[in-house]
Amino acid sequence: MITEPARVFPAFAPRRSRGARGTTWWGHAWTDALEEAALSGEPLRKGRAYAGSGRVGPITVGPGRIAASVHDADGSQYETAVHIERLTDARWDRFLDQVAAKSGHLAALLDRDMPQELVAAAEDADVPLLPGIGDLDPDCDCPDWELPCRHAAALCYQAAWLLDADPFVLLLLRGRGERAFLDGLRARDPGTRAPGSPAAAPGVAAREAYRPVDPLPADPPPVPDTVPSVRITPPPGIPAGALESLVARAAHRARELLDERGSGPVGGPRRA
Repeated sequence: MITEPARVFPAFAPRRSRGARGTTWWGHAWTDALEEAALSGEPLRKGRAYAGSGRVGPITVGPGRIAASVHDADGSQYETAVHIERLTDARWDRFLDQVAAKSGHLAALLDRDMPQELVAAAEDADVPLLPGIGDLDPDCDCPDWELPCRHAAALCYQAAWLLDADPFVLLLLRGRGERAFLDGLRARDPGTRAPGSPAAAPGVAAREAYRPVDPLPADPPPVPDTVPSVRITPPPGIPAGALESLVARAAHRARELLDERGSGPVGGPRRA
């Protein structure tokens, strides 16, 4: 079985305006499992008040366990944990098969969404992702006899908030974090990429990369040995012979440039 490191989440600030039972359908499913197994409604009511008033400390999430310190109004502090069964390697294999069967499942998870279709397919394959009645096992060192006590209830309600933000928290509780989950998918499909990794550069067909180059252009015609004389009638105001001199100099320079081009390799750099 894969050993996964725990994750620590900072304590939630008081948030009375937010529903304690979560905002996503899978967050609701988590708190439904808590409430339907409770022996009394009073600890649940107090737990919701504790969760909303910020009495739960930083939350540690690891495979099969979520834990935090919870404070009472009088300053007493209790260590509280909630346990859930980890999936076996065989169940993980079946779950990964369900994710790989449809590309949209992985895309939704990476977008921090939990498709109901995926959860239903996993259940059909005997892979319970979301807890049912009695699957959440609270544990607290307080003297209360209720099950769950108000401290464990507060922790469970805040756990639903973590699940709302990131369903990979649920997968970690079931035994594997995001990295191990993606590694398992890559074993089935090498093209699966981790979030944030760059996409492969677009390739070029070999026939295009190695196709023959176009033939080089023909050499220019040979340059005459002498530059023909040019007779130009200058416009008014220009001294006679000035234009002829400029044209002759330009022709000589052009011949020099062509000679330099012909002395080097075709397409090579020009000499200064």
